[in-house]
Amino acid sequence: MLLSALSALVLAPLALAQYPNPGACSGECFTHDPAVVKRADGKYFRFSTLDLIGISTADDLAGPWTRSGSVIQGASVIDMPGNGVLWAPDVVYIRGTYYCFYAVSTSGSQNSAIGYATSTTMESGSWSDQGIVVTSTGNSPYNAIDSNVVNGTGPNEWYLQWGSYWDNIYQSRVAINGEYVFRSGNEHQIAYEPSGNHKMEGAFIWKRDNLWYLFLSKGLCCTYNPDTDPIDQVYHVTVCRSDNPAGPYVDRNGVACTNGGGTTVLASHGNVYAPGGQGVFHDDAHGDVLYYHYLDLSVGVDYSQSKFGWNVLQWTDGWPTIV
Repeated sequence: MLLSALSALVLAPLALAQYPNPGACSGECFTHDPAVVKRADGKYFRFSTLDLIGISTADDLAGPWTRSGSVIQGASVIDMPGNGVLWAPDVVYIRGTYYCFYAVSTSGSQNSAIGYATSTTMESGSWSDQGIVVTSTGNSPYNAIDSNVVNGTGPNEWYLQWGSYWDNIYQSRVAINGEYVFRSGNEHQIAYEPSGNHKMEGAFIWKRDNLWYLFLSKGLCCTYNPDTDPIDQVYHVTVCRSDNPAGPYVDRNGVACTNGGGTTVLASHGNVYAPGGQGVFHDDAHGDVLYYHYLDLSVGVDYSQSKFGWNVLQWTDGWPTIV
């Protein structure tokens, strides 16, 4: 028994140190729920929750990052509480146009909406706010925040996924044409955490080699007490995959993502605490990159102390790990 206890004490730090540290960041490194896009000219754009979707830019993924403005000016055209703040951007480039999807909501509310804006450059001041794609109320099975768009099997096949808590993650086909985005049906649940109060959100699907990878943020967010919060129950990043963009998605052990499945890709380790709000992009300088926000225990765990993190993804037997 004593040997087992000692072994557990020795192994516990190793479990927390199994992940590499985030890549470097200099300059403006605050972010929450980031979205990262590299423009064809090599300029990086990073979008963040708050400040009407704040924009930072850099010539290198490691920075220095410079704050350059916001996507929306004044307030969203969506007339709902929270339209002067905006959350959880996702930015996708389709046929010459960048689409920035964002959420309008207030903390703990299910009265939410997903809207979008369009631009041909991503620069601050160039975006046109286009309005609502999805809404939710207290009668909805989902909360209409944390959106993401992914391509399916053809150039005109697009899927929108969204959700946080409640019945977690839903998906629908969307038609995207110029400045117009229309939800076009086949709405269904693709991920669900059955335990507790369903701490799952931040769906992001990445397409690779005719497989679709559903990355999720699971666990407690975004108010923390590291002295009392169980380390394995705070924000962390998991993944499931499917050979169909509409699912079903399963984790590496074959557990359905609609039944709490999810293989952990990144969790707290060392001073890196509660990583989540993730996305993936391909960078010609680094390859596939997982980006996210996290807190640094040596600095603090207030929301305003969230930092930009990134790691290169390595693919082994069709599953991602960070390096």
